[in-house]
Amino acid sequence: MAFNLYSAQGTPLDKQRFTWRDMVGKPISKLDDDAFSRVRVILMNGVEQESQRFQHFCGRMNGALRIPLAQVRRIEQHQATLVNWLLGADHSPLETTIGYEQAAIEITAAVARREPHEYLAQVYRFGMLEDFDHLYLYSALLDRMEGKDANNILQSYTDILPGRPTAIEHRAPADDVRDHYDRTNAQPLTRIHALTIVAAEFQVNQYYLNIGPLFADPVARQLYAEIASIEEQHVTQYESMLDPAETWLEQWLLHEATEVYNYYSCVQAETSPRLKAVWERCLDYELGHFHAVCELFKQVEKRDPVEILPGDLPEPLAFESNRDFVRQTLRQEVGLSARGTQFVPREQESEATRAYREQVNADGSPSEIVAEGYVWAPGGELMKRQAIHA
Repeated sequence: MAFNLYSAQGTPLDKQRFTWRDMVGKPISKLDDDAFSRVRVILMNGVEQESQRFQHFCGRMNGALRIPLAQVRRIEQHQATLVNWLLGADHSPLETTIGYEQAAIEITAAVARREPHEYLAQVYRFGMLEDFDHLYLYSALLDRMEGKDANNILQSYTDILPGRPTAIEHRAPADDVRDHYDRTNAQPLTRIHALTIVAAEFQVNQYYLNIGPLFADPVARQLYAEIASIEEQHVTQYESMLDPAETWLEQWLLHEATEVYNYYSCVQAETSPRLKAVWERCLDYELGHFHAVCELFKQVEKRDPVEILPGDLPEPLAFESNRDFVRQTLRQEVGLSARGTQFVPREQESEATRAYREQVNADGSPSEIVAEGYVWAPGGELMKRQAIHA
């Protein structure tokens, strides 16, 4: 049975409560919990932070909405805390990074496979191959700095292989802006997909900017700087898919629907009863937010929210390995670059992109240094060398 946004009432906003003990519960285990539970934690933290970020910007531009925005945003803050604090201290910063890249790859691949707009589906595939290379690079760094096999985090759901080389991912800003969907005829799933991936990528960008300076190793510091720059390119790419003609309240309504959809997807997929209870609580709270914003939308814009979002949600997001899809995309599209809003063979890149890449890589690319000679093997390089000399 389809999940209906309007018939599912959830918890009213004035009944939503948290204590500090609610927010800071037992974290997941990096080895004992399923890797896709961590993927869901990372995704929903990003979705919550995107909602908070949007509501802050909206409040700066809309004086009449500041109090309702503040009321909803306070709960979003506490939900973001509840979700993000599920990450355990048994993860090193680099292991958390591996989790972030796995989430980026698997969520973007799942979205690309279902996106009904072919051009936007290619946008997702294009970025996915770059995240795929980032995972490979951070896996090499984890192996060489901490002597750990990244597959302990990935649990064999995601390959550790080179993607589109990071050193050639650097493009001029004009070549990272994409065509946007048309708000008048875009399917709801297209709009939800766009906000979901914007949220996921912005979170990655911010995490790398914050964690990168904490490493002592100079190559690690440079690698985080390089990949954080690519993640900024990805945020630029994905947020440019949003139609700028959407009103502030229309965007707020879409943000709330995106949160409902993703929490609903988590509820459907979660294998841990404890974590499923978290997703169910957050789903009920987000439904309360959605209905509160629906009333504002009717009062302020004098429009029916059904014009923007029909009642039934699309089928939930699939949390599963996309290995075959990623490999096929790698074979077919790894040689693509971008020129303006279009994807082109690398030999057709703009002069602006070539000049920018030459400038930023003038002293070399940390990504090439980190992965030089690296080939993933079970157990890591030390185990491989021991096997050779045995």
